Amino acid sequence: MHYDRITIDIDQMDGEPCIRNLRIPVSTIVSMFSQNISKEQILEYYPDLEDEDITSSLLFAAEAVREHQIPLTNVG
Repeated sequence: MHYDRITIDIDQMDGEPCIRNLRIPVSTIVSMFSQNISKEQILEYYPDLEDEDITSSLLFAAEAVREHQIPLTNVG
């Protein structure tokens, strides 16, 4: 899958995936969303973002997790 809104530049944010070279990491947006911060609130905090940037961040994160094996520990 191609993500034209997600950029990775080793000279920016140590190569962390960001949104459109804005120095806003994908991880920041995903973290905010996971804390039940609405898209509208995120867009208020980051006025340079667009709704599609948030959607692309979530899709990118989902794909990144899908591409890696994550060890799960059974609790109980």
